[in-house]
Amino acid sequence: MIETSRFSLVDKVSPLNNRLILGGILSYTYNYWLSSWPSRRLRTLYLKKYLGEFGSGTSIQMGCRFLNGRKIHLGERNIINFGCLFDGRHYYIKTGSDVSIGPEATILTLGHDPQSSEFSDRGGDVIIGDRVWIAYRAIILPGITIGEGAVVGAGSVVTKDVKPYAIVAGNPARVIKQRTETLNYNLKFNPWLL
Repeated sequence: MIETSRFSLVDKVSPLNNRLILGGILSYTYNYWLSSWPSRRLRTLYLKKYLGEFGSGTSIQMGCRFLNGRKIHLGERNIINFGCLFDGRHYYIKTGSDVSIGPEATILTLGHDPQSSEFSDRGGDVIIGDRVWIAYRAIILPGITIGEGAVVGAGSVVTKDVKPYAIVAGNPARVIKQRTETLNYNLKFNPWLL
């Protein structure tokens, strides 16, 4: 005869596990239901509650995915193009104002140590300064800081910090030019069905 415990499964779930379960449900709801909904207003209302910070004037297009939205802080007037991935599973992602992130870009905060015999996690916060432009399908690796006004070229893989106003490209990304420091624009881009 199988003996049953006098405690239910709910009694065995710790508050931390409850938070993880709720976080997973919130992520799933946005990533697989709302992110493809053509109502920008509905997506924005959800993200203002779900993300750690959602700056005024920020626009997020359809198909973007957020892992642990509480650790993702977006500044004012950010333009996040379609299909981007923000990995806030363990560390923070913080952007300044007037940041433009191109389609299908990926920002990672967590990975694995290739030298670890136990396949240990390794990661860090990603900090992105004001008026940074990250182009199409760029990948930002964990623990990176991208300085104010910097540009990350399309398809680049950023493995080291990027200095302010540097233009980097390639895999791994390297400085190819300097950007002008006289930037004074404010982003605003709200296409109808994106």
